[in-house]
Amino acid sequence: MRKTARYASLAAAGLLALSSLTACANDAASSTADTGSGGGGGKGETVKIMVGGLDKVIYLPAMLTQRLGYFQAEGLNVELLSEPAGVQAETALVSGQVQGAVGFYDHTLDLQVKGKSVESVVQFSHAPGEVEVVSNKAAGDLTSPEDFKGRKLGVTGLGSSTDFLTKYLAVKNGVKISDFTPVAVGAGPTFIAALQKGAIDGGMTTDPTVATILDKKAGKILIDMRTPEGSQEALGGPYPSSSLYMQTEWVNGHKETVQKLVNAFVKTLKWMSTHSADEIAAKMPADYSQGNKALYAQAIKSTLPMFTDDGVMPQGGPETVEKVLKAFNPNIKNAKVDLSKTYTTEFVKAVK
Repeated sequence: MRKTARYASLAAAGLLALSSLTACANDAASSTADTGSGGGGGKGETVKIMVGGLDKVIYLPAMLTQRLGYFQAEGLNVELLSEPAGVQAETALVSGQVQGAVGFYDHTLDLQVKGKSVESVVQFSHAPGEVEVVSNKAAGDLTSPEDFKGRKLGVTGLGSSTDFLTKYLAVKNGVKISDFTPVAVGAGPTFIAALQKGAIDGGMTTDPTVATILDKKAGKILIDMRTPEGSQEALGGPYPSSSLYMQTEWVNGHKETVQKLVNAFVKTLKWMSTHSADEIAAKMPADYSQGNKALYAQAIKSTLPMFTDDGVMPQGGPETVEKVLKAFNPNIKNAKVDLSKTYTTEFVKAVK
């Protein structure tokens, strides 16, 4: 009886997600950015942005910019939509349901080799902000990526950046990607439940999920990539992750609009660099703290080092991402990637 109820609730959740995405597509079709013939810039124009998890700290600049009023100050009406994983935000973007996606920069390389021209227009980060955690039960035997063999490892979604990074850590440490099982468990309560019930032995996740796992004593940190130093140690260089990326054709046709978006985001990044985790937490929606304001502030504090303060792509960052993807992704390994087309600094350089 319990199984039936659980599957029914999962099916209902799936239908709800599908219907919300369909509604998003219908809305986007009838209410895309009102840019006129000049390529954008109209007062109060609407831009839809899909975020790979609005409540994840790694994507915090999206909601914070909204809460600080910076989109509105630029004359934009930005609608922030949310999907559990970055790969789903990517899908919404390339299918034309939204004009922008807040997700990991690495999707721009993956999409390029699939024939899709997408570019990061403002880079929020120079480290992944990701953490590989292990369950208490597995912690004794799972002490490094060399022990991934035979394990079930949680990722937000198959084809997501957590999936990419998990595969890279495995291959880098001599484990074939066929030797372990990636399991899509999302983030937050679903990830934590999978860890506690033994559905996964460990997995890649972000704050506030990490902070909650540690608070509940449900697992331990194996690899911490929330800082540039952690990124350097695990991946061999800076790893630009969360960003605003958009289809290149749309960017070229709506430069005034893109500039306004970038102005707003860079202003937020600068604001974050001069305010405490407590001050940032106080600006966010109350339900993001899930009833524990101190824990939520701690989650932000732990993740703050990953963010840039100017939106500029970190030097050497695209090359690190390409190296990571080429290590396990056969599509990219055997393809020529033009990194110059995966991001632009045109807009961040024009911010006053």
